[in-house]
Amino acid sequence: MVHSPSSPTPVGARERPILIVLHQAHSTPGRVGQFLTARGYPLDIRRPALGDTLPQTTAEHAGVVIFGGPMSANDVDAFIRREIDFIDVPLREGTPFLGICLGAQMLAKAIGGTVGGHPDGQVEIGYYDLMPTSSGEQLMTWPKKVYQWHREGFRLPPGTDLLAKGEHYEEQAFRVSDAAYGVQFHPEITLAMLHRWTTRAHERMQLPGARKRRDHFAGRAIYDGAVRDWLDRFLDLWTGASAEPPALAASA
Repeated sequence: MVHSPSSPTPVGARERPILIVLHQAHSTPGRVGQFLTARGYPLDIRRPALGDTLPQTTAEHAGVVIFGGPMSANDVDAFIRREIDFIDVPLREGTPFLGICLGAQMLAKAIGGTVGGHPDGQVEIGYYDLMPTSSGEQLMTWPKKVYQWHREGFRLPPGTDLLAKGEHYEEQAFRVSDAAYGVQFHPEITLAMLHRWTTRAHERMQLPGARKRRDHFAGRAIYDGAVRDWLDRFLDLWTGASAEPPALAASA
């Protein structure tokens, strides 16, 4: 059965929360949070950059999502290192993990990849083409364009399951296991978030390759429906790996 925001799982149907890691005081989990809440998952929101701790085990969580932020996965801040080191916990315990933008770059570093800018200084800020690989096509149907907001990308270690590619930043989505994924783009963005990002960080739309502000809103009107549908189907796939607590899944 597909659970969607229009037909949510009854409150209390889920017991273990999803751990949500955000990086700024005003950040929200956006549409990802809305869709997970509609499926009956409580959200355990933590901001390590502001002093929140991370658990030593994810046995009490049904999944982990690390979102984006203006910082770099290469920064020397202690909380960045703690988050990257923490990713080994859900990977080891088999807990569903999703990294979005910075979170995906952290996942890439955690498994031996690298993070850096485009050699020509190109950024992706706005809507850009997304091209699934053969592995990605076998997994599910992907939107043709997705919303981006980043100046760095990841390079994955050999053998990683690449699911989707882009033009300027070739590696856009990947899978480490049946339960761990990283995506460079932002499926969580809501209309309110789009207004906030393009207002507070309007200067970034002057960077090489960035779309003009009006194109962000025009693109949303055309492409957001397909991204929304993709996220709905993806979260069903992703949360399907959380049917059992990690300890039980590992011993099955």
